[in-house]
Amino acid sequence: MNMTATKRRKGPAIVALGGGHGLSAILRGLKLYTDDLTAIVTVADDGGGSGVLREDLGMPPPGDIRSCMEALADTESLMQRLLAYRYPDGRLAGQAFGNLLLAALDGISDSFDQAVARMSQVLAISGRILPVTNSNVQLEAIFDNGSSVRGESKIFAAKKEQNCRIHHVRLLPEHTPALPAAVEAIRGAEVILLGPGSLYTSVIPNLLVDGISEAIIDSAALKIYVCNIMTQDGETEGMTAQDHLAALLEHGGPGLVDLCLCNSDPVGRELLERYSAEDAEPMRVDRREVELLGAEVVFRPLMDMDCGYARHCGVKVAQAVLELYEQRAETKIF
Repeated sequence: MNMTATKRRKGPAIVALGGGHGLSAILRGLKLYTDDLTAIVTVADDGGGSGVLREDLGMPPPGDIRSCMEALADTESLMQRLLAYRYPDGRLAGQAFGNLLLAALDGISDSFDQAVARMSQVLAISGRILPVTNSNVQLEAIFDNGSSVRGESKIFAAKKEQNCRIHHVRLLPEHTPALPAAVEAIRGAEVILLGPGSLYTSVIPNLLVDGISEAIIDSAALKIYVCNIMTQDGETEGMTAQDHLAALLEHGGPGLVDLCLCNSDPVGRELLERYSAEDAEPMRVDRREVELLGAEVVFRPLMDMDCGYARHCGVKVAQAVLELYEQRAETKIF
């Protein structure tokens, strides 16, 4: 008998879309609760070491992919140190080894997603990591006053200078095709997660790739937006949970989110003072306003109480997601 074929799969099929620290944080928790986990990662980043490789080699940025690799590597403590190692000096100063490894694999592969798959095999990661597209895209932000800036890494400074909200963002070139495997993963998902992470530079860029939003909207999966714990300086100052959800729907379309998962853990006074100095505050959640946009609000304790920042604990998020999925699977409400 083929034991592999008859082995019962552990956990629901979960697809998480995003980028940056937020996505990698929840992947660390989710991998403990399901064997069917796919991360779909933005490739709009153009800053830091990723930006250098992107400019020099013409490849999509590897940084967010690398962070997800660190999170899903089976031997995480050693692999995390190796992939995150940054050269201290010389011409490679500040560059992460994991970025260089992925760049080398990209050089010997037919496509960027193939390079990511090969690196996943080398590291024996839990789950699957997919770039949302193989295309070399740029992110442009348009502000409420009509001004704009091109380049993900330039949005923070431009927003501070303009001193107004981001009206919307777009990808250049427009109508960038999604990686077919990413669309197929969404179609096969039982749970789809958006966020946590930078709203305009990590989460929304995925929705702008042709085929992604449509696949999410058409999916019968439970669709959860994991709301940020704090607002973000240079991106979402003064915005509420309702504002975040409205931005997601404006960029992705109605029917994108079934449920907003919000943090109920208190943010300590010392953290509040530190974030206040950076023009950031705890996310304000008006249940009625959010639900008027068509999404249920659920509060759970989600904060990592030991990291010294107001960030999500991957295990807490994973436990909350699995609990919500199981509750709705029993009643088939989603």
